[in-house]
Amino acid sequence: MTSARPPAMEDPVYAEAVVDLLGAVAYGEISAFERLAQDARMAPGLADKGELARMASVEYTHYARLCDYLTDLGADPVAAMEPFREAFDDFHARTASSDWLEGLVTAYVGDGLAADFYTEIAAFLDPETRTVIIESLRDAGNAEFVVDRVRAAIARDHRVAGRLALWGRRLMGEALTQAQRVAADRDALTALLTGGVDRPGLDLAAMGRLFTRLTENHTKRMENLGLDA
Repeated sequence: MTSARPPAMEDPVYAEAVVDLLGAVAYGEISAFERLAQDARMAPGLADKGELARMASVEYTHYARLCDYLTDLGADPVAAMEPFREAFDDFHARTASSDWLEGLVTAYVGDGLAADFYTEIAAFLDPETRTVIIESLRDAGNAEFVVDRVRAAIARDHRVAGRLALWGRRLMGEALTQAQRVAADRDALTALLTGGVDRPGLDLAAMGRLFTRLTENHTKRMENLGLDA
């Protein structure tokens, strides 16, 4: 990928925030790739295994594009991702799937929450960087597949719904905690969200509305799966 460096990157504070955000999203994508590849081993059939492998490959493609863009900006992709390894690895350790269905809910609900959060932050970026991030956060074409498999499992055994609903709620709590940790631990991201003299940001009321939108989107996804949020 080759592209002109966005003029906004001449602001060192803004540039640091962009590199941080790209690093966080890139590490999230490679983590999703790894998780989906592992979950594919729990698939009940070859067709399902192949679908998760396809989803994993899409996540890797997103990861590669983000790394290319970071390189174009003059940043080291590995160095940009490094500050976020601990937070993401802790999140995935706490939300490791115990079976096939939990893995599907994680791919749809957990990754969806992360995408919503970073899309909200991307609203404060220059158009080119915003486009790269939003396109990298598009789902891996998994929505219809996941909804079909989870609803079919519930139809076979209604007890599954209660267990997966609890899992979805846990994902929600863990994902919000991780999002707040990522933003709070990086001064540049905090500055991007709160704004400055020449750049808009979020006040406390707007921040509250942001998390309300995240919660509402989560509820919709849970309903799509046939689960209570």
